[in-house]
Amino acid sequence: MRRRTFDAITTSIGIGLTLVLLVAGGLALWGYNFANDNVRDQLSAQQIYFPAKGSDALKPADIGPYLNKYAGQKLTRGDQAQAYADHFIAVHLREVADGKTYAQVSSAAQADPNNAQLQQQANTLFKGEALRSMLLEAYAFWKIGQIALWAAIAGFVGAAVMAVLSALGAIHLRRTDPAAELDTKTAPPAAATEPVIA
Repeated sequence: MRRRTFDAITTSIGIGLTLVLLVAGGLALWGYNFANDNVRDQLSAQQIYFPAKGSDALKPADIGPYLNKYAGQKLTRGDQAQAYADHFIAVHLREVADGKTYAQVSSAAQADPNNAQLQQQANTLFKGEALRSMLLEAYAFWKIGQIALWAAIAGFVGAAVMAVLSALGAIHLRRTDPAAELDTKTAPPAAATEPVIA
């Protein structure tokens, strides 16, 4: 095979890969922006705010260390949603019925429909778990957006590397002698020599 033919093939493949990586990076960036904007809009509409800095709500050891950095902020991002769901709502839900879940309390409430306390606990747990579930879903969607951002960065970096390699391949293609052949022959193995016995 002629060397120029080989260079032309590899350079064309490099250009093709550059375009594929650019498209992939662009789509991943679009996915990131879509997820990020959607989560921000949906969470902003809920008008949820973290407790103010220094408030009693942030004093418990299973709340403060996780929420202090967000104190007083409006909940608009997935990482905030995850923190609020797991370290604020979940903590308070554990206090409603001595750590029992909605499913457990609801079953007990159905078995004892006249027990007002069980009915109230089931109602509170249902509302709390529903909000927590929505916040964690927003967190998951936001996290997918963050992964898409890193995929976009990797795609653009890969495209840049392939573009440089393709440019170098094109330069080499122009400098290669049209008659040059690609050296694919391998040298024959060296003949084994007999040991000399003195």
